Amino acid sequence: MKCLVTGAAGFIGSHLCESLLNSGFYVIGIDSLTDYYSKEIKKKNLASLLKKQQFKFVRGDINRLDLKKFIKQSDYIFHLAAQAGVRTSWGNNFSSYTQNNIDSTQKILETCKKYKPKKIIYASSSSVYGNTPDLPMKETSRLVPYSPYGVTKLAAENLCSLYHENYGLPVVSLRYFTVYGPRQRPDMAFHKFLKAIGENKPIEIYGTGDQTRDFTYVDDIVNANISAAEKGKPGEIYNLGGGDPQKLSDIFPLLNKICQRKVKIKKTEIQKGDVRHTYASIFKAQKDLSYHPQMKLQEGLEREWSWIKNIYSFK
Repeated sequence: MKCLVTGAAGFIGSHLCESLLNSGFYVIGIDSLTDYYSKEIKKKNLASLLKKQQFKFVRGDINRLDLKKFIKQSDYIFHLAAQAGVRTSWGNNFSSYTQNNIDSTQKILETCKKYKPKKIIYASSSSVYGNTPDLPMKETSRLVPYSPYGVTKLAAENLCSLYHENYGLPVVSLRYFTVYGPRQRPDMAFHKFLKAIGENKPIEIYGTGDQTRDFTYVDDIVNANISAAEKGKPGEIYNLGGGDPQKLSDIFPLLNKICQRKVKIKKTEIQKGDVRHTYASIFKAQKDLSYHPQMKLQEGLEREWSWIKNIYSFK
């Protein structure tokens, strides 16, 4: 069985590739290695994968690659490649979001019309909900994206639904909620927090710290992706959250304990596009995908801290 994974050098994509390889799949990984963050980090993510005979890496932009030769030999497609980042999606950067989040998704779906893979898994985001008043957020909640990034993720999700309804493509969309763990992107909160602690610098938080997030460990996300390929109902959308939302300010005592260092806090103004709360209803994923997040926040953060210490050579 062969899988195609887009965004294979990224945080979640590299973990997914490893899990698929360990399960006996042949994996084709595509990544353009954009400079949104250091290419060296992405190359490190790829290092162990490139040693596997069952892994083929293709460097290139989805919008420019001839996808036919990869899609026609793939039983399952996991489309994780995207231009990430809520705060950087404003202004002149927006075209990279439309190209990498909307155009690339349409190209994959259009190519799949001919070759009909067993399942297409699209990585969506909790950002499609924006500041919806529903807590927990249900798949049926009103969608009011609060950032240009969220708008593009919802547009791509809608394309997936349209291609399912019009062409019968077996697409399943997964809405990720605040994923963390080893290899987390440098622009994401826990990576920034832990790096600042290691450097004895203050943690910069936006606003009061009263905002809440539904933190989800990367292994739980990976397992849900594989389960969605096996059990997900075509055309359906599933929330993937950690199941235990936390107030940001309540995380700092936990970081004190894990890092055994005093956490310093620097408060700054709220950023445009940042939502106040995220909290996933995961009942549907529990029912259809047998999704039950396993990782507790403290253990997950301990694992990420170990990784942070290693990559930055902290004592």
